Amino acid sequence: MHRALGAAGLALLASLPLAAAAQTSAPPALEWEQARQRLEQVSDALAAADAGVRNKEELQEATRLLRLPEITGEVRRLQFQKTLTLPLGSLAPVAEAYGIDSPLSFTERDWRTRPVVTAVLPLYTGGLIPAAQRAAGAASEQASAEREAQRQSLTVQLAQAYFGQRLAEQAVVVRRDVRDGLNRHLSDAEKLEREGFATRAQRLQATVARDKAEREYQKTLNDLATLKAALATLLRSGGDVQPLSPLFVQRTPLEPVTSFERTAQARQPQIARLRAIVAQAEQGVRVQQAKLKPTVFLFGQYDFRRRDEMLTDPDWAFGIGLKYTFLSPNSRPAQISAARAQQEQAEAGLREAENQVALGVRKAWNELETARQQFVLLDSSIAQADENLRLQELAFREGQATSLDVIDARLGLGGARVERAQAAYQYDIALAQLLEVSGQMDRFEDYRRRADEVIDHE
Repeated sequence: MHRALGAAGLALLASLPLAAAAQTSAPPALEWEQARQRLEQVSDALAAADAGVRNKEELQEATRLLRLPEITGEVRRLQFQKTLTLPLGSLAPVAEAYGIDSPLSFTERDWRTRPVVTAVLPLYTGGLIPAAQRAAGAASEQASAEREAQRQSLTVQLAQAYFGQRLAEQAVVVRRDVRDGLNRHLSDAEKLEREGFATRAQRLQATVARDKAEREYQKTLNDLATLKAALATLLRSGGDVQPLSPLFVQRTPLEPVTSFERTAQARQPQIARLRAIVAQAEQGVRVQQAKLKPTVFLFGQYDFRRRDEMLTDPDWAFGIGLKYTFLSPNSRPAQISAARAQQEQAEAGLREAENQVALGVRKAWNELETARQQFVLLDSSIAQADENLRLQELAFREGQATSLDVIDARLGLGGARVERAQAAYQYDIALAQLLEVSGQMDRFEDYRRRADEVIDHE
């Protein structure tokens, strides 16, 4: 009965792959787009960038209220003493007749409570408020651009890990085929040696080649394990992730490099970030210039405890005020010069970034085109290596070729297959880098689906 229950339990587990995946918090196999979406969900770097965007958006929202009145309430509990002196003037002789000295003197000492509400509404600030609002908007744009740059950079890292694992898997398959082929060749050499048709030296050559192929195979297994760990760490999966999307190549060239350069100038996140910094620097100049101008404001005040008001305190008051600073220890002209220098620095940085992005686009496009051409040109090499191996194996069995000829043919075919897979990998990574530097990383999936050649396990 226990065996039956165990079998039933295993069958139940096998029928619920989704539940198992949910428990491990990561599906065992992912298409490229699924991996990209998961990366955006689990990346701590993106979470930090999102928090930075929210911070700047909240600060921008706060600046929208700068033109509203500022209303403050103040309550004071105070002890005071007030002395008043009142000259009697022409009434002094009359007062003296009644024993009253001139001048009259009054002294009052008491505790009072002073609750007062004051409102101030800015009318003119010399451009300080609009400058602060535009600077806050530019800061929000900068945070968004930094977040987008972080997202695209992480997507390139994902492409390197994801398709790197696919390349390593392909290398494992090729190296295993080479090893198995050399195992078969060694078996043939041993058989021919026993029959007297092959020498001991030929059999030893086959043994050495087989052992070397085994070492290469074990190395690719270790490389694959390393890349699996890298992808699992990037996706926070807690275990190995199996990429499902194969290496791909589009045999026809992409759009001209000039189209990518134009798009980069308009959409590249780093350029957008620097433009936002330039905008903030421009508003910084306006802020410093506003400090040289007067401010005009409306004000109002109301006393909520008139019985405790001082003799000179009004019950209520309102009016208009003007404030101008004639002399400040902050050296306002120097502050303006410093702000302008910061603006010039930001503008120069933007121009340099635009040049570097244009260069980066051209470099990535050329690398992409190189990888594409290498992939296409390797077709003939693989066909020739495959035919050469077939002929050498046939000739060896008939005693017309040496063991070394078969080994070289086998290694040549394996090398051509690995080189072709590497060319596909270089194409995929160059494409990701081209799209990142031109600000179009979201198009990677479109290009992947349009590919007319895929390199899967052979």
